[in-house]
Amino acid sequence: MPDKLTPEPFATESFRDPDAALARIEEIYERNTAFLRRQFEAYLNGQPPKQAVRATYPFVRVTTRSHAQVDSRLSYGFVARPGAHETTVTRPDVFGRYLREQIALLIENHGVPVEVGESHEPIAVHAAYKRDINQETAELRAQESVPDTPLRDFFDVPDLTRMDDAILDGTMHLDEHEPSPLAPFRAARIDYSLQRLLHYTGTQPHSFQNFVIFTNYQFYVDAFVRLGRRLMQAGDPRYSRFVEPGEVVTPNGAEAGQGTPPDRLPQMPGYHLVAPDSGGITLINIGVGPSNARTMTDHVAVLRPHAWLMLGHCAGLRNTQQLGDYVLAHGYAREDHVLDEELPTWVPVPALAEVQQALEQAVADVTGQAGYDLKSVMRTGTVASVDNRNWELGDHRAMLRRLSQSRAVGLDMESATVAANGYRCRVPYGVLLCVSDKPLHGEIKLAGMAGEFYRKRVEQHLEIGLKALENLQQQERERLHSRKLRSFAEVAFQ
Repeated sequence: MPDKLTPEPFATESFRDPDAALARIEEIYERNTAFLRRQFEAYLNGQPPKQAVRATYPFVRVTTRSHAQVDSRLSYGFVARPGAHETTVTRPDVFGRYLREQIALLIENHGVPVEVGESHEPIAVHAAYKRDINQETAELRAQESVPDTPLRDFFDVPDLTRMDDAILDGTMHLDEHEPSPLAPFRAARIDYSLQRLLHYTGTQPHSFQNFVIFTNYQFYVDAFVRLGRRLMQAGDPRYSRFVEPGEVVTPNGAEAGQGTPPDRLPQMPGYHLVAPDSGGITLINIGVGPSNARTMTDHVAVLRPHAWLMLGHCAGLRNTQQLGDYVLAHGYAREDHVLDEELPTWVPVPALAEVQQALEQAVADVTGQAGYDLKSVMRTGTVASVDNRNWELGDHRAMLRRLSQSRAVGLDMESATVAANGYRCRVPYGVLLCVSDKPLHGEIKLAGMAGEFYRKRVEQHLEIGLKALENLQQQERERLHSRKLRSFAEVAFQ
């Protein structure tokens, strides 16, 4: 008897047609996850398997033997050195278009086929379900026939040793004959993040769009929800539907959403203006603090978005600033500490010209200011991000010295994290903040002091962010995915 109960093996095959390669990935993935679901549901029905069960992810591999340089104007789509390069893949229903594009570039740039087959990386039984495994099997779990035998005796469960970020962080150590990584994330790591996204945002991964706004205030969410519902009622041709937590969906042309809102909002609720090819806009309220900012960007990064922006409030540090002024970050003083190990503070986090120009142009378009007059409503400069919300109560001399040395014009708790993790995860990023208080100059954020400011500025600030993303949507992806984000020895997948 074999050591594990597995589906019949698929032979590895070579493909020069990216559509055929994607079809094989889909075939392997759907067959193997269905196999796991059948075995698991039999287990819940009191019919445990006679031996441990295993099914594995599909893999994609390319092997090159030439040092010939490919067209390097693109920052991705080619391998850095000859040899075998491989990755496991998952959820072709979410990543199908992305996978096809990456495979097509490899075939075109290197003139070699790609191989597709079954890997040795096991699929955790939880990942065999596209929604919550507990919800999808609730009726079976309620039966008295569910065995007492531990789940791990029969099925693979999530294994943290397969979910690290060693590829992103450049800490992966390969054996001499082991293939080099082909993508920034392997399948188990992706599936882990897809489950986390559902948990934290209350929305399914397939609803997420390629242009993302992170915010730290509910005011922006309320404005975005009003906008999304209004665009659907008006039948805006750019978007097909508006998705809210609990998978409440308002189709284009509808007056109201379909579905049941959750009894309480998830920790970091997500909202999605869905467009063809995931080209729309997602907004996520990450709340306050760098830990939340890192958590959410770690997980959104596996979706390989084309850009993410931080829109939020900050403390203005210059006496010349007014409440409601905008701060366009072009540098970051990182005292958030949540990425110090993976991305030490000596690593520069550069401003990306394409994103900066889109944000600046959006401020000009929405406010009606341009050129030198734009300085009356917006400052560019360094944004300092800290992990202590009560920084004002600390050692003033030390804090003021650091802020002065960094030439900071604004201070918040999330922006440097969003930008630094964008840099680390190779996702284009930008930050536009709005001054909500000036604590160094006697204007402290207290109850009742900012009501008028919020009413006047929130919707304009959100409008600027949406306009900036529209500017980025019109750019060619090749320009947006800057080579500044990639090192001298990168994986091929974007």
